Amino acid sequence: MTINGILQLVVYLVLFLLLARPLGSYMARVYQGEPALLVRLLSPVERFIYRAAGVRPEQEMIWTTYAVSVLLFSAAGLIFVYALQRVQGFLPLNPQGFGAVSPDLALNTAASFVSNTNWQSYGGETSMSYLTQMLGMTVQNFASAATGMAVLVAFTRGLMRQSAHTLGNFWVDLTRSVLYILLPLAVALALILVAQGVVQTLSPAATASLVQPTVDAGGSPVTQQILATGPAASQVAIKQLGTNGGGFFNTNSAHPFENPTPLSNFLEMLAILLIAAALCITFGKLVGDTRQGWALLAVMTIILLIFLAAAYVAEAIGNPRMATLGVDLQASAAAPGGNMEGKELRFGIANSALWATVTTAASNGSVNAMHDSFSPLGGLVTLLLMQLGEVVFGGVGSGLYGMLAFVVVAVFIAGLMVGRTPEYLG
Repeated sequence: MTINGILQLVVYLVLFLLLARPLGSYMARVYQGEPALLVRLLSPVERFIYRAAGVRPEQEMIWTTYAVSVLLFSAAGLIFVYALQRVQGFLPLNPQGFGAVSPDLALNTAASFVSNTNWQSYGGETSMSYLTQMLGMTVQNFASAATGMAVLVAFTRGLMRQSAHTLGNFWVDLTRSVLYILLPLAVALALILVAQGVVQTLSPAATASLVQPTVDAGGSPVTQQILATGPAASQVAIKQLGTNGGGFFNTNSAHPFENPTPLSNFLEMLAILLIAAALCITFGKLVGDTRQGWALLAVMTIILLIFLAAAYVAEAIGNPRMATLGVDLQASAAAPGGNMEGKELRFGIANSALWATVTTAASNGSVNAMHDSFSPLGGLVTLLLMQLGEVVFGGVGSGLYGMLAFVVVAVFIAGLMVGRTPEYLG
């Protein structure tokens, strides 16, 4: 461990906690329909969307209607993403000339992205056209995240309303999540990432002449390298903010075209937890008791700190058996030390351990280092966070209502233990 590494972790934790309060308060105003700067600017767009879709925003839904709306919207997204992959060979914005994705892979990918799982069994730069990446994956990164946030808001209304039979309007919650929260944040982050060197282009793949030409397996000379490019920054921004994690390139955020600099790395990690943390404050505002939101945020942060410390220590110490093989495990000006297997030198131990902890805590799935090359204890951290049900911040919306389920159970058991009627939020 180094002072520099510890300082980077502290700066990250302090900054995302400081940003949670203003963003959480803003999201609460959005969902309550209260005035805010972006709401005033974009409200004409919101009203146009409702008119075009035939939605009456003032009409609230009972829980069954809300649930059916969520399922139908997700099913439509699944069918669309599946069909898009199957016909991508006939569509534009396909400079690589990729053909149709196989039926099983297309269904796997569609189900994965629609459910905010974003598990990938393909290499984006070798399988998906630009149009599929933008219209399929990027759009679903917005839609699946907004769906989780809408369900959280409906669940919160169910807790805070003691006599009403409705939970709000799914289409309104969905639209506001995208229009006022996800889209502005994604645009701002994407512009910063482009400035840092993340690629954003519709041009075909570039070629570069090798400084040291080589030969392929057949003995033929190789003098050029193909550099995959594409509209990556726009997808990277929302994949992190929406805790989606699906990479534009196969190696995800370890790829220099997705994550080229320490600043881009820091901002992408910050984006992973930002909305999930802020939703704790949003919850407190919505139920009229901000202490509840801060309590949830504190619990999640404490658990995260414990796992982060374990991951960083394990990776910084490395495997002592490697020292007997001549591997330098001590951090110095000439060597990063620790277990650098599967990690990028430009990020180092601290940022790799932090990303691994944050991404598995938030059910994000993006990586800047290969988790299977972590030390046994460092790898254990990622497994335990996933096995906790990903409620330590978790996915946007889904992590918090998962934690609230634990809260309800805890309150019920505690009430039985002290002989009182279990009560939460009155």
